[in-house]
Amino acid sequence: MKNEGFVKKFLNEFAEVAGRFSEDDINKAIEILFEAWKNGSKIFIIGNGGSASTATHFACDLAKTAAVKGKKRFKVISLTDNVPLLTALTNDEGFASIFIEQLKNLLEEDDVVIAISVHGGAGQDKAGPWSQNLLAAIQYAKDNSAKTIGIAGFDGGAFKKMADACIVVPANSTPYVESWHLALEHLICSCLREKIQKA
Repeated sequence: MKNEGFVKKFLNEFAEVAGRFSEDDINKAIEILFEAWKNGSKIFIIGNGGSASTATHFACDLAKTAAVKGKKRFKVISLTDNVPLLTALTNDEGFASIFIEQLKNLLEEDDVVIAISVHGGAGQDKAGPWSQNLLAAIQYAKDNSAKTIGIAGFDGGAFKKMADACIVVPANSTPYVESWHLALEHLICSCLREKIQKA
């Protein structure tokens, strides 16, 4: 098999990441979300590119997978999903404002903003510094007494300094980081479901 070496290397490297996570950071994020559930606070999830699809997936799982019969449910919205609004805001206000402008309509004290980014707001490309719309949303949330969770990779970037809780995937590969972000949201939703069942 020509691909055997590549496949084995990928799977081995991917599995090795699991042993390097900070369980404390994961638990801190779970507790923030559990408090939001208890208080009936809203949760907003944001991301760009592949992280936008993870934001949608996370919102789906918090709404459905974490739901327990007979218990109240999470109030969760992915701010990546309204394409007409996203394009209108980009056209009129600029890409950096697409999340903060939505939060101005919806965010209240003690709500939670979850930002997902491979680099956590570090680095730049042809369009300039990465993830400025996410950093603006985190700062807006902090300025308005909301809680913030960052989910990143590499060295955590600005998320690690700004967010109330930050889970960093300890890997320097975008495919590994994005794949682990999905695994993390599944872990978080499964843990929350268990906690809600016992509450």
